[in-house]
Amino acid sequence: MSTTNPSERWAFFDCFSGISGDMTLGALIDLGLQVSDLEQVLHLLGLGEVKVRARRVTKEHLTGIQVEFHSPASPAHRSYRDIQALISRAALSPRVQELSLQMFRLLGEVEARIHGQPLEKVHFHELGAVDTLADIVGVAYSCEKLGVTKVYCSPLPLGWGMIAAAHGRLPNPAPAALELLKGLSVYGTDLPGELVTPTGAAILKALDAQSDPCPPLHLEQVGYGAGSRDLPGHPNLLRVYLGRPLAAGQGVREKVLVLETHIDDMNPELYEPLMAGLFAAGALDVALSSIQMKKNRPGVRLTVIAPPAAREGVLERLFLDSTTLGVRVLEVERVAARRWQETINTTYGPLQVKVMEYGGHRRVLPEYEACRQMAEQHGLPLIEVYRLLPKN
Repeated sequence: MSTTNPSERWAFFDCFSGISGDMTLGALIDLGLQVSDLEQVLHLLGLGEVKVRARRVTKEHLTGIQVEFHSPASPAHRSYRDIQALISRAALSPRVQELSLQMFRLLGEVEARIHGQPLEKVHFHELGAVDTLADIVGVAYSCEKLGVTKVYCSPLPLGWGMIAAAHGRLPNPAPAALELLKGLSVYGTDLPGELVTPTGAAILKALDAQSDPCPPLHLEQVGYGAGSRDLPGHPNLLRVYLGRPLAAGQGVREKVLVLETHIDDMNPELYEPLMAGLFAAGALDVALSSIQMKKNRPGVRLTVIAPPAAREGVLERLFLDSTTLGVRVLEVERVAARRWQETINTTYGPLQVKVMEYGGHRRVLPEYEACRQMAEQHGLPLIEVYRLLPKN
């Protein structure tokens, strides 16, 4: 299988122990980023001479790069405006500057929302320290230096308990991290302490990471970044794969679960909340079909397709929200066309559509809700909006 555009380079973040800023930077250094280059970039921030120490450590029989920073004394905290000015006046490349500012803006907006204050008045405490500034600018620089054009990530594990922060003790995960994780796949663990930090979550969000299995890659390098803590019986590492995307002729192959049950004794009015609960638990699709069951009873075959990480949540909804007493679970391979959303211009304004690609062929497909809203807004039949789409 051949690669696509040679300028494309994709990264897959395998977050089996979570993600933080220093773990990300450590993994990128392990992928080939030169520490001397990183120090030169950090010098542009005007923080004094920041020395980077990158050493290989062992975490439960696996090794990775642990990053530490040594710098002159810095302010106890910085405001969002302080950090924005610091990065904006630094002689960084446009991409590094833009990505760094985006990460801090994400952190600032979520802090403002949580604490109920304007963005400009947000003061970062531990997030305004030299370490976090170096992590964020370092990651932005590393992604540009390594040529990363697209990022995927595994489902993210969440620890339990309480964590210490500048504002006092907080529930784990930290509220800021949890807000930033919206739209990504997460799951709970029995591991203590903070596994996904706000900085780690902001990095994934700013890089527009997709929560998907590792896409087809010509794998070039693998890097490991070590966290500062030791987790009992668990390697506290972030693993990052780097490679060129393979041509999409064979589609994206992934493992999914098919959960199925037959029901003949349930009030039909209960199927709507059942389906809503299944989708909220992570189901990719839910289908009902009529069947004839024993004793000539009409029944329903309920079929759910879900990612493996959603298994327990989907099973819980099936047993609590339906009358089933047993569910069949199969793991199967699914081949999916590449798909994404785009906006096209029409005579009635911009319209969001779906684009699919398989075997080098593309099709533009209607996005129902966007088409429905345009039809209602302009008093058009829905079919007329569908006709605005380009001919495939």
